[in-house]
Amino acid sequence: MQTTSMEQARLEGNVIIDTHQAALEKVFEDHKAEATRQSETRIKAEAANAKLSLNQALAKSQLEIKRRQSKVQQELKDKIFEEADALIDEFMKTEAYDDFLIKCIRKAVAFAGNDELTIYINPTDEKKRSDLEGATRVHLTISAEDFRGGVRAVIRSRNILIDNSFSTQLKEQYDKFVFLGGDGIA
Repeated sequence: MQTTSMEQARLEGNVIIDTHQAALEKVFEDHKAEATRQSETRIKAEAANAKLSLNQALAKSQLEIKRRQSKVQQELKDKIFEEADALIDEFMKTEAYDDFLIKCIRKAVAFAGNDELTIYINPTDEKKRSDLEGATRVHLTISAEDFRGGVRAVIRSRNILIDNSFSTQLKEQYDKFVFLGGDGIA
């Protein structure tokens, strides 16, 4: 009987041990699966953070490049218009400038028709006044304001200003001037 009891106890002990071992193996497998899931989630989160950081760094560097490019373009634009200003100075010393003034005066007179017209020339052109009046048969007024050269005309009855001054022309061109990129995009 003792042998039978011992065998019975051994069998029950083995069943308990097997059941406990199976339970431990299941806990171990569940723990392994959970650890794998957590590590995959952590890897995905870190990858997303790394991608976000990279995108932020890229955006920051692109913004800095655009700032530098804009600064260089502004410097070049200013230099171009300084050179244009110097070219205007040279042009104003030529006969072509006198012809330009005469052409502007005649166009203003033609536009005004029978309306009263006041034509202004720049103070720097005061020495040319008599020659211009002789060529156009129009009385010219010296402007109180320096408008860099050219002609301005006023038709008061129609509230019209005809502005062929270099200062206005330069400002308009400066405001419109844009560098185009190599791909045709501003």
